[in-house]
Amino acid sequence: WAAMQRQQASLVVGGAYPLPPGTTVQDVAADLKFLMCRHDSLRTRLRFAADGRPQQVVSRSGEVPLKVIDPGDADPAEVAAALYAHYEEKVFDYVREWPVQWAVITRGTAVTHLVTAISHLSIDGMGAMVLLADLAGRDPATGLANEPVSALQPLELAGLQRGPAARRQNKAALRYWERTLRSIPARRFADSADQRSPRYWQATYDSPASYLAIQMLAARTQSSTSAVLLAAFAVVLTEVAASSPAVIQVVVDNRFRPDLAELASPMCTSIPCVIDVADAAFDDVVAKASRTALNAYKLAYYNPVERAELEARINRERGEAVDVSCFMNDRRNDSRAEPVDGQLPVADDVRAALARSALTWGWRRHRPSDKCFLSLNNVPGTLYFDLYADTHYLSPADMEACLRGLEATVVGAALDPAAAAAGRPAARHS
Repeated sequence: WAAMQRQQASLVVGGAYPLPPGTTVQDVAADLKFLMCRHDSLRTRLRFAADGRPQQVVSRSGEVPLKVIDPGDADPAEVAAALYAHYEEKVFDYVREWPVQWAVITRGTAVTHLVTAISHLSIDGMGAMVLLADLAGRDPATGLANEPVSALQPLELAGLQRGPAARRQNKAALRYWERTLRSIPARRFADSADQRSPRYWQATYDSPASYLAIQMLAARTQSSTSAVLLAAFAVVLTEVAASSPAVIQVVVDNRFRPDLAELASPMCTSIPCVIDVADAAFDDVVAKASRTALNAYKLAYYNPVERAELEARINRERGEAVDVSCFMNDRRNDSRAEPVDGQLPVADDVRAALARSALTWGWRRHRPSDKCFLSLNNVPGTLYFDLYADTHYLSPADMEACLRGLEATVVGAALDPAAAAAGRPAARHS
């Protein structure tokens, strides 16, 4: 909710998808009805208390619109993509509108595309996977679910969060946040020498070589590929942002308990990892990153309102705002590429793959966003980096240096086990 307010967007989860030939409007309406009835999170809207704080309201029943759009002479795929782009920019009416916006593009009586946009208040990435699994797992004859929802529903989750165990967890997490906010330098990034308008830029980097290298590094260091990438990001940030130690908020799924594993509601929160890479070999940085992240994951479940209040109090006491606006979100699923015994890549594979690396510049926006946000996207057979940044702090050249530096760091460390990490912050790129 705080991010949605800050970025002036509903941060929708969804997309525009072609549908199989023969799909009807009634088929899509049945899918939508099934999901709305099955998951309380899709029937959750907001009301606001007297002090302005949002409260969640779950409806027992209602009607949800399914838009049906005839594109005329236009390309249905282009119409679907444009509609989803509209939803990405739209701010939902959280009190009156359902968090689910669905539309179908038709050509005559045939449905060609589905456009789905669900507010991030109702689902996150893993929640979307739950919805897809539910649709795929229905009884083909009746269209009904083969089993009831096993995960907690939002009202049950709210009751659990009021309990003593959750309160103890929250206190421990807030203590961790307080120690971190009081101990780190306040600034993460200096002002950029190349501030652009629109201010916020996106770039992606497709790196098959990194995909192979992180498997070699994870096997060598006996860690996960996520820890390897967190270590590499810490190294690159230290060099590009000329700031030490690296402070990176990792996004944590928080579905570790059995009754939360299949939850559609958003459970992801972020927690800072402080990683000092100075005078360390890369394998040692991986070990630091792994230990730091493991400790942080345990403390990534907390009351975000209380965390924001804590941050505001510490900022007042320090007399300056402590910047923690740097994130890493590992969104890989089937492309996670953990090492498999006997099937590791070799150095020649990594070198050969370097020729296939590709940098692509994406959207440019005026809408406020975070200073630096790195996502690792779920693209099989490669490591697909997605970076967006505030060019008032990270110039386009800095962004490119980050993405190419991530590849250079993991490839260099994979090919040279003695490779050192950053000894000191480097000069910023212009």
